[in-house]
Amino acid sequence: MHPLSILISNDDGVFAEGIRVLASAASQRGHKVTVVCPDQERSATGHGLTLQAPIRAERADELFEKNVTAWGCSGTPADCIKLALYELLSDKPDLVLSGINHGANLGTDIFCSGTVAAALEGTLEGIPSMAVSVTSFQWNNFQVAANLTMDIVENVLEKKWPQSLLLNLNIPPIALEEMGPLRWTRLSIRHYEEQFMRRKDPRGNTYYWLAGEAVKDFKSAGDGPSEWPSDVAQINRAAPSLTPIQPDLFWRGELSDLPHIEIKNQLVR
Repeated sequence: MHPLSILISNDDGVFAEGIRVLASAASQRGHKVTVVCPDQERSATGHGLTLQAPIRAERADELFEKNVTAWGCSGTPADCIKLALYELLSDKPDLVLSGINHGANLGTDIFCSGTVAAALEGTLEGIPSMAVSVTSFQWNNFQVAANLTMDIVENVLEKKWPQSLLLNLNIPPIALEEMGPLRWTRLSIRHYEEQFMRRKDPRGNTYYWLAGEAVKDFKSAGDGPSEWPSDVAQINRAAPSLTPIQPDLFWRGELSDLPHIEIKNQLVR
């Protein structure tokens, strides 16, 4: 494959091990790599944009291999991609990668994921994009995930990346020889219970800590071939999950399930 121009971001910040390993893997394959990511952790920021404060960016090349150009940005992951595309890069990249995230981005959790938001921003700009996560906060060996990421994106690009396709890759925290085969998957529907812990500060004032550890995974979303497993089921089988996503969130249920709405004697059809 000819050398690619790759833009890499994340939501764990410029000091995260995952992004350094991914940038190194891409650079070692001969690709031109630019990193533009938050200057500190911005997890679970979703697709938020900074509109009420200035965005600052500083060079951070010293944190990466010598062939990698890097910036730490004061904004969100989505800010980072926008800033890179419109100010920091001279040319549009061939590919946007986001990750490698420390922790899973499975099912409907993608709606609050800064990792997925950065990749989605690339997709919205018409650039092939993929979000990558290792499904553990404790796992520190990101090389397997980085190599698998590069194998996938090089393969898909050679076969023509479909328009508006965002790929979401989740990888179990185990050695390569212990992993099952990579499969296409569907998004799970995830539900969190007891999300807030109520506490008292030293002055006796109440505050709340978002926890959300208890998770129920329901039947996967209806779209996609019925033989595909859900992304959560695939990870539970100790195998990598690759989920195709697109920005279109339009209702795909039965039209007859939509309510009849009457407003001032007008029926919404």
